[in-house]
Amino acid sequence: MKKIIAIQADKINSINIKTDTTFQLALEAQNRGYRIFWYEIKDLNLLNKRVIAKADQVKFFDNSKNYFKKINKSNLDLSKTKFVLMRQNPPFNMDYITATFYLEFLKKTKVVNNPKSVRNISEKFYSINFLKMMPPTIFTENIQEIKKFLKKNRKIVIKPIHGFAGKNILFIQNRLNISSISRYLKSFGTVMVQKYLPGVKKGDKRIFIINGKVCGAIQRIPSKGSILSNISQGGTAVKTKLNFKEKKVANTIAKELRKENIFFAGIDLVSGYLIGDINVTSPTGLPQYKELTGINLAKNFWDQLENLK
Repeated sequence: MKKIIAIQADKINSINIKTDTTFQLALEAQNRGYRIFWYEIKDLNLLNKRVIAKADQVKFFDNSKNYFKKINKSNLDLSKTKFVLMRQNPPFNMDYITATFYLEFLKKTKVVNNPKSVRNISEKFYSINFLKMMPPTIFTENIQEIKKFLKKNRKIVIKPIHGFAGKNILFIQNRLNISSISRYLKSFGTVMVQKYLPGVKKGDKRIFIINGKVCGAIQRIPSKGSILSNISQGGTAVKTKLNFKEKKVANTIAKELRKENIFFAGIDLVSGYLIGDINVTSPTGLPQYKELTGINLAKNFWDQLENLK
């Protein structure tokens, strides 16, 4: 099989190469001699029993102004590629699900992450398998259950179960605005509701899991007055180490993700507790880790992937 990689992602000209993990993975693959093709979900087709992507062959450059060049566009038979990387950002909607069906049709090509596994693992709801490692948490779209949970815990955080990048997260204390929460639930449906952890002011720890192993972590500090640690929400990455409790939680989750055929994932801990986000669709943070530690986990990613049987 030729050394060809296809990357399913968002528009290539939307990349911020200083923070984009997909770019770092692509650059490392290119350094290893792979030809790289880039396409979006809308470019997928099933023609004559083959999954065909209208893809651009791309060459990448570690240059902030001109970081890529499109060489040519072709109808790429994805069965002829060695790897396909699913790297488009959420939301996890029907387009995303449809793409997993396309990619699941591929039998010999290795797709990362496994499309069936991605489809079956709701990034927040999957955390119900680890409730003992989490702060008090419920899943509901019943406003009365949220009201009772708030009364018991005083301060709570509400997140849409299909939310991403720290968007639409609510912090509530003492009183519930019924009309406001009703509109919120009407918009987002089922939500994750958690007891607020004061330690979030010091940030969360994004932990990188590759092939069932904990490979590193960064700490993300919220901007002043915020509880959101996401880099896209103004958070700042700093160097960190994992303590005994954090390692135990991370290793337990890593072991289970490997059983689920998830090769690359990111999990988030606050004060040693899993806060529900188990990122399997498009894990991020590798450029920040490299900048802080000098370690390029993209090399680890490809070393592990190329040696998979």
